[in-house]
Amino acid sequence: MPRFALKIEYDGRPFAGWQAQADHPSVQGAVESALARLDRGFAAGARIAAAGRTDAGVHATAQVAHGDLARDWDPFRLAEALNFHLKPAPVAVLAAARVDAQFHARFSATERRYLFRLLARRAPATHDRGLVWQVPHPLDAGAMRRAAAHLVGRHDFTTFRSAMCQSASPVKTLDAIRIEEIAVPQGQEFRFHLRARSFLHNQVRSIVGTLERVGAGSWAPERVASALAARDRAQCGPVCPPHGLYLCGVDYPRDPFGG
Repeated sequence: MPRFALKIEYDGRPFAGWQAQADHPSVQGAVESALARLDRGFAAGARIAAAGRTDAGVHATAQVAHGDLARDWDPFRLAEALNFHLKPAPVAVLAAARVDAQFHARFSATERRYLFRLLARRAPATHDRGLVWQVPHPLDAGAMRRAAAHLVGRHDFTTFRSAMCQSASPVKTLDAIRIEEIAVPQGQEFRFHLRARSFLHNQVRSIVGTLERVGAGSWAPERVASALAARDRAQCGPVCPPHGLYLCGVDYPRDPFGG
């Protein structure tokens, strides 16, 4: 059966996460339902796998999934047909590509990139409501950058790991954290860009929630290093809400979409 990779964009607000669930809407379920209308292999109950199982409310601009289909589709026509059958769900297939049988959206990935959007202003968000985490106070970008530097590299991230995390080890290598500051009317938007081969459950939201405390002046930047060294979940700052988080890129040894 031919294997296809899909690059998928979605608004996570209506969904209980990526992973298919019996009683709740999921992004995986929406895509599989669309595939079942097009391909008899999926009508028989085949599944797709994704690079990252995003939580409820988390968005994606470049999630990658793969599935084995019964029909050898033209990739462009497959993407177009899926987008027709995905309506009106806020899910879009940006690209489809034929890949070899060894390609796996999750296990073949060499890097994942996440973006977290944090709006600092008193006036409520309007156009970006539900798409950013908002706090009413100003934040010190320099202090957050100094704190973030303590987290880059290979560490035991137990402090920044959900108690429900199923990863075999808390040791991960965080390749980079970049904090971008953008002026918006009556406030600032802070964009946290994080890169790693893989992440622990809730790691990004735990890190950003902790860095926000630094930016607000409640934590000194050095306290982040102490929290990391403690390897104690109780030393973590608040875990920020999901709606500011985006899976925005997945890299492979060879880009299946030719970009």
